[in-house]
Amino acid sequence: MAFKLDPKETALVLIEYQNEFTTEGGKLHEAVKPCMDATNMIENSSSLMNDLRGKGCLVLHVPIKFGKGFSEVGARQGILLGIQNDELFADGTSAVDFHPKMKPAEADIVVQGKLGLCGFFSTNLDFILRQKGIKNVVLGGFLTNCCIESTMRTAYEHGYSVYTLKDCCAATSVEAHEKAFEHNFGMFSTISTADEVKAAMTA
Repeated sequence: MAFKLDPKETALVLIEYQNEFTTEGGKLHEAVKPCMDATNMIENSSSLMNDLRGKGCLVLHVPIKFGKGFSEVGARQGILLGIQNDELFADGTSAVDFHPKMKPAEADIVVQGKLGLCGFFSTNLDFILRQKGIKNVVLGGFLTNCCIESTMRTAYEHGYSVYTLKDCCAATSVEAHEKAFEHNFGMFSTISTADEVKAAMTA
């Protein structure tokens, strides 16, 4: 599907490109590595990020991190309980650092406050997007069927036009990644690729 994007009205939102996922030694790296390799997501994401920066597009990074003792988390079940029990994304450790190819540039914005699944829920993301006059949200990152899906759905319900990057996301299995795009993502976004978004960005 051909589409056009105005860089002044478009934000690239990059979710959790952090060592816990992206880098050998990260506690979640082995789980996501097969899907990362299948989609070539780091190379595709880095190339797209640099291309859109050069075209004047807003680039936003949405990391997650938790303080000592994980006192912010009160979950009694599910993924947040797992994060607490396994001490994932602990602030002050290399686990929360950005992958070397995905580090924020000076003009980028690092969104603050992500403590759950949706990139909007506990953060200043919506405030930033509205202050900057953004209408289009382009999404990449981790996990396809968790934080990307949650953020996509909320962005859609907030009235943004959403573009999800199939080759810039990863899940804990290739099958889960593919099924999320096949069954869910088309209801809330335009499914796209890094090259398609590059081509769509007009001056």
